[in-house]
Order: sequence, then structure tokens, then C-alpha cells
Amino acid sequence: MTFENHPEHPDINRDMWAKINVIIETHRDVPGAVIAVLRECQDIVGYLPVALIDHISLGLNLSRSEVFGIASFYALFSMVPKGRHRIKVCMGTACYVKGIKEVISRIGNELHLEQGCTTEDRRFSLEAVRCLGACGLAPVMVVDHDTYGDVKADKVITMLEKYE
Repeated sequence: MTFENHPEHPDINRDMWAKINVIIETHRDVPGAVIAVLRECQDIVGYLPVALIDHISLGLNLSRSEVFGIASFYALFSMVPKGRHRIKVCMGTACYVKGIKEVISRIGNELHLEQGCTTEDRRFSLEAVRCLGACGLAPVMVVDHDTYGDVKADKVITMLEKYE
């Protein structure tokens, strides 16, 4: 595959396409490799736009519907852009009781960000998760790889300001 065969996409540059092609070539003859290919390509682009799914299906000689079906089935994959920073808020019982709902509300109001969405500038994505396994720190929020405990609604925006 050559670069000229790629559809134009605002989120995928020439270097990314080159890396994607290497991934596809490496896995082309490996049965059942579509999940690995999707994961590695998502790591490069940040999500799986339709143009990329089409390109993967052509490269692996699979139907578009088969690749799309796998990408849409697993929660690991996203077909919408994610923010540079992923905010995960715990919705477990301890966090819920200790006020995570107010934290989520403050994030939503201040950043114009709903659960499961990304800010317009792609700075943040907000995800509600069932449990982060840190109940003793409730309410808990994770930004990228940083874990925050005892998160207060009136302090959360200040906490997020360091993430550009």
C-alpha cells in the first residue's frame, strides 16, 4: 500500500498513514489479527474514524462491516475523537455517596462537557466508570494517569487547569 491510496482525513497525517500501513502489512496474513490492528491504529490516531476503518478493511481484505462490527462491539475502541486528556470519574457507591455527581456537574458546566463526550478543542474527554478501585479515597477522579482522591466540586476546575 502506498500513501497515495489513503483517503484525506484531518486527523491523520502522512506519517500516521505510514505507521498504519506498517501495522496492516505486519498483520495482513495473521488470522484474527483485526483487533490488534484496530488497537494499534487507534493508538496512533486516538480513535477510529470511518476512513481508517475502510483503510484497515481493504488492507486486511475483510469486509467493512466485519471491521466496523468488531470496532463497535468492544468498549476498548472509540469511533469519536478523544481529548488529549481523559477524565475518568468513579460512579461507584462510595464515590456517588461522597459527591461525585456534583463534581461531574461542575466539570460539565464549566467545560461544557457531557459524560462520554469531548470538549470542542479536544482538550478533555469525560468518562464515567463503574469503579476505579480506590474507594478509600472517594470521591475519585483519574486524569490520564494521575489519580485524585477526595475530589471536591469547588476545586475540580483548578485541578484540571494544569492539563493543556
